[in-house]
Amino acid sequence: MDKRLLDILCDPVSRTSLKLMSKLQIEALNRAIRAQQVQTTAGKTIAEELGAGLITTDGKVMYRIDDGIPVLLADEAIGTTQLHDFPV
Repeated sequence: MDKRLLDILCDPVSRTSLKLMSKLQIEALNRAIRAQQVQTTAGKTIAEELGAGLITTDGKVMYRIDDGIPVLLADEAIGTTQLHDFPV
């Protein structure tokens, strides 16, 4: 992702800055998705694994990136508190 774009992106709800998720974070999230343990903030169970994502700098909320495009919709956000032992 272009660094200039990443510098201006923020969480649409809290306005917290975002950063790219690490490989370790993506792997932990995808393990939980395979176990059907992940829901969006709107309560929808996530079935498709993520290839890339953004996370707030405080490590509380994640957003997926689809085909290089960040999906920054409040209803599509993923809270990290639902994940056990998530690496922040």
